[in-house]
Amino acid sequence: MKVIQVAQRAVDLERATAFYSELLGAQPLARFEQAGLVFFDLGGVRLLLERGAPSALVYLERPDLHAALARLEAAGVRIVARPQLIFTHPDATLGPAGTEEWMAFIEDSEGNTVGLVSRTPAAGD
Repeated sequence: MKVIQVAQRAVDLERATAFYSELLGAQPLARFEQAGLVFFDLGGVRLLLERGAPSALVYLERPDLHAALARLEAAGVRIVARPQLIFTHPDATLGPAGTEEWMAFIEDSEGNTVGLVSRTPAAGD
């Protein structure tokens, strides 16, 4: 089984589309204005911005976590939680072996919390 799509609440579809286009560095795959739907591709999983969807906690991979956070904060994005080391992967059970998993959380343009995740070589490796 595989995740195909994640829906995220978008109160203002234009504002949310602009926010996620900037955050993802990509333009939407498809827009259905009348239905209030915008789709992005996240490596084969669709991110759906939808007026009627509930808020979801989406975690996005950002290899450049610290730099991305600095850019977002400079652009006025609210930082909910600064980067923290969450886990060191001794094996490949939950992530690449020998990496550290760092997470930070931001608030998107619609008030949803979004997790940003970076996996870096573990200290000492």
